[in-house]
Amino acid sequence: MYQERLKIYDEIVALCPNIERKGKTMPYTSANGYMFSLLNKNAELGFRFHKDDCKIFMEKHQTGIYKSHGSVIKDYVLIPEELLSQKDLLAEYLSKSLEHVMSLPPK
Repeated sequence: MYQERLKIYDEIVALCPNIERKGKTMPYTSANGYMFSLLNKNAELGFRFHKDDCKIFMEKHQTGIYKSHGSVIKDYVLIPEELLSQKDLLAEYLSKSLEHVMSLPPK
């Protein structure tokens, strides 16, 4: 299942020419000194949003907060399995996630 999710994650990132997937053992994206998406060891995908957008996303898609290694990852939402087939939509969300971290002060 992990390799299948990694393939989906790579396909989503590939739809965003200004975003590069990084990491070998823990795939992620980052910009401006902040990670903004992550695939954890449980093959769960998480995107980072502004906290107001997190709440909207979780309500709209019936999902919750994102955890990795048993810890809550601040301002991340869990991408529900039902959305994984909607790669164009997820690419839009990933771009929105990038916009959010680019609005933060650089690290």
